[in-house]
Amino acid sequence: MKLVLLSGGSGKRLWPLSNDSRSKQFLRLLDRGDGVLESMVQRVWRQLKNVGLAEFAYVATGKVQREMIRSHLGEEVSIIVEPERRDTFPAIALASVYLYSIERMSSDETVAVLPVDPYVEESFFLQVKRLDPVLRRSGADLALIGIRPLFPSEKYGYIVPFGKSLEGRNPFTVESASDYFSVSHFREKPKAEEAQKLIDAGALWNAGVFAFTLGTMIRWLAERSYPLQYEELVKQYERLPNISFDYEVVEKTDRIVVLPYEGAWKDLGTWNTLTEEMGSPILGKGVISEDSKNSRIVNELDLPVAVLGVSDVVVAASPDGILVTSKEASPRVKELMKDHVQMPMYEERRWGWYRILDYTHFEDGQEVLTKRIAIHEGKYITYQIHFKRSETWTVIRGEGELAMEGEIRTVQAGEVIQIPPGTPHGIRALTEMELIEVQQGKELIEEDIMRIYSTWDEVVQALVKDESKQVE
Repeated sequence: MKLVLLSGGSGKRLWPLSNDSRSKQFLRLLDRGDGVLESMVQRVWRQLKNVGLAEFAYVATGKVQREMIRSHLGEEVSIIVEPERRDTFPAIALASVYLYSIERMSSDETVAVLPVDPYVEESFFLQVKRLDPVLRRSGADLALIGIRPLFPSEKYGYIVPFGKSLEGRNPFTVESASDYFSVSHFREKPKAEEAQKLIDAGALWNAGVFAFTLGTMIRWLAERSYPLQYEELVKQYERLPNISFDYEVVEKTDRIVVLPYEGAWKDLGTWNTLTEEMGSPILGKGVISEDSKNSRIVNELDLPVAVLGVSDVVVAASPDGILVTSKEASPRVKELMKDHVQMPMYEERRWGWYRILDYTHFEDGQEVLTKRIAIHEGKYITYQIHFKRSETWTVIRGEGELAMEGEIRTVQAGEVIQIPPGTPHGIRALTEMELIEVQQGKELIEEDIMRIYSTWDEVVQALVKDESKQVE
């Protein structure tokens, strides 16, 4: 069985820490148990490793999140890159075609698709493992996981099974934990009164987990004349309807079974739910008065935040902005910020992170952008050229190797490096490094980049070779 983890999201529900490049799954706010903070995606990956599934997993994500995935999970993780951000059906279709045409997997291979950020116990992934035998034993086209509801929620979709499991037992007993139901129908986000009736009838929350044989999905796409070669489907990606997998496939499929799960399962998509799982009421610089009950601070700024005399509030501060909200109102931040458009002020990359400190656009068209950049020990910024801007690097911490103007030399704190437009350059951190980067030009855009070498070994080999030619 192969796993496909879907990583997307626009980052509005946990603004200002999340943004278009750093969605909720990348926020390092969860206590790992040893005092180290981890993100949702890191927690899930750790759990997958513990149950022996990580080596069979792929992450499907857009180009914007590719760097972030590698930063959190490492260079070895297998990534399927979507050419643009769309809904879950196009993402799953593209991932299936990738496994079929690039990985050359058998049509009999079971593929399980799940979100990259479920907050669950490890036993949840043991149920994911059971999807393969359940799919084969039942002869169904799709196998799902349903969560036993704890209350009549209006936020979730419901899976409504037929009256009895195929084994004729109650699914919520230890003895029948691997039993499954045939699915009758689905109900999306009902009102509380209807939700309670559905629960009384045995309905389950929809966990957004789907399993199918690769051949089933490939046949489904072929019947609709979609390309079955990955490169071609990437070119025609916009042909795929921008719709959820539930609406495009699940609700049009007759033979579906659901495997119940009775453990803890939470959606940490809002500040009130996420802060419940924080190991400390204060992350970052801050203080909360004793009469401020059940309040939380999440602060990524270097300035302190104080909460005095108010209870049940969350204060979240980042380079992108500051949010002060009651816990009850916090789910409404997405609606409040829906028209707010801003360049992300903080981004993570596979080599480290950067924070935008200042941006100025002058009357003559010149732009100046100032960043604080951190490069982790042993990591590097690729050897590259910018054509529309100059850069000035001031090393403020650590030591590294600078590749520029045909040579490699050591740089350390206090040095200033001038990089004119059209100059190949790259840097590798020998220790943890920080730089202040000042970009100047008439069009400061991320697309103004030409990468020459992808790895530092290639840089070293190329520049050493050039030096040997000069000696001759």
